[in-house]
Order: sequence, then C-alpha cells, then structure tokens
Amino acid sequence: MRLSEIKTILNTLDELHFVLENGETVPEHFHVTEVGQITKKFIDCGRVIRDEKAINFQLWFSTDSDHRLEAEKLRKIIALSEATLGLEDAEIEVEYQQSTIGKFGLAFNGTAFVLTTKTTACLAEDACGIPQVKPKLQLSALQAGNCVPGSGCC
Repeated sequence: MRLSEIKTILNTLDELHFVLENGETVPEHFHVTEVGQITKKFIDCGRVIRDEKAINFQLWFSTDSDHRLEAEKLRKIIALSEATLGLEDAEIEVEYQQSTIGKFGLAFNGTAFVLTTKTTACLAEDACGIPQVKPKLQLSALQAGNCVPGSGCC
C-alpha cells in the first residue's frame, strides 16, 4: 500500500484496527511512534546499483490501555510528516515489535489494516546463476494427446 492509498482509506474511517495476516490483532491502544521516509541505496549481487524508498510507520504499544489512536489523529500525523519531511508517495513499510522488530507491508481488508509478510529475494538471479524453477506437473493429470513440444508437459 502506498502513502496516497492509506490517506484515502483513512478519510473513510473513524476507528483504526491493525491485524497480522495470521489474525492476531495489534492491541487497540497502539501508538504510531514514527512516520518517516527511508532511502536505501545498495548494490545487488549482480553488481546493479539500486535505490529504494519507503514510508516507514512504527507501531508500538505500552501499558496505557486507555489510549486509542483515531483515524483523524493519524491523518494529522501523516499531514505533518508530509509537510515537514517532504514525504514521497512510496510503499508503506510497518515496523512492529514481536520477539524482534518485524518489518511488514500494509494492506486493507475492508475493516482493518493488515500487516503483511515481507520476504527476501535475489534481485539478480540471472547474474547469480540461480536455475529457473520448472513447474511440477502430475503425469496422471495430463490427457493423452495434449503433450506437444513447447507445452511444458515433458
């Protein structure tokens, strides 16, 4: 989800709810303790120099269970961050404390923001010699006569 998307969604909400993909809820008394832009410049294993930007939200909660962040307050936090930091419309990355700080993507399921799993990947598989994964097919699922050269069945 991009910054522009969360702003549009926040305009339709009064209450904020965050959940993990496994259904675990972020406690309702969470705080958004940081909004910022992260710029990452790096070289991948194929020697390609890359630049990435992300908008970072940090979710945190403590023992003040009477606290409740409303959508309007988060809209104001984002507006202040845009005005002060000059945020770009980039993908949102969410930091959330579990056994260690987790980094998540962000989606919306119609009622709650969902902290989505992020994964790593080789960005230069062709330069690293990573073999292409061929799809596995069950021979019993193939009908006789449908296996022709170039179809991937053999």
